[in-house]
Amino acid sequence: MPRIFGDNIMLREYQKEDLSEMREWVNDPEIVDNLSDIFIHPHTLNETENYLNSILERKLEKEEHFVIAEKQTGNYMGQIGLINIDTRNRVAEIGIVIGKKQLMGKGIGMQALRLIQRYAFDSLNLNRLELRVYACNTRAYRCYVKSGFQEEGKLRERFYIHGRYEDVILLGMLKKDYEELKN
Repeated sequence: MPRIFGDNIMLREYQKEDLSEMREWVNDPEIVDNLSDIFIHPHTLNETENYLNSILERKLEKEEHFVIAEKQTGNYMGQIGLINIDTRNRVAEIGIVIGKKQLMGKGIGMQALRLIQRYAFDSLNLNRLELRVYACNTRAYRCYVKSGFQEEGKLRERFYIHGRYEDVILLGMLKKDYEELKN
């Protein structure tokens, strides 16, 4: 898998050494509250290790996973991936997490999204990228829109968090939208 370089970050392959970095955030409610329901229960070391091994051994079909890393050092900052890649229809979903609270709000997510867009549209020749965000996650929503994603709909009261129901916002980006952003 190629490394993808941006101005300050790179998307790189996973390494065994990333396990300790992943363990730092995988049970942190400030980070995982806005992620999928697979984080509804605490994750054991074994679960995290099994997930990492499945990526290292390329067992996750129809998925491409990258570590978001510092460009100069290669140090882990988070992760981003294309999931549910549909090669027939040239569509994929994006999953992203910044794994260090002190790095949130610093533009790293936006840089990582731009790099994964370049990979998806220019290298994989996909036509569409999709993602979902919880309505309460306004920071992520703003980042996605700034990165060129457009709101396409809502799943009303689809997500339950902290004693209330929240909408799930569906966003999408087409290759032609990406091409316009590049120019």
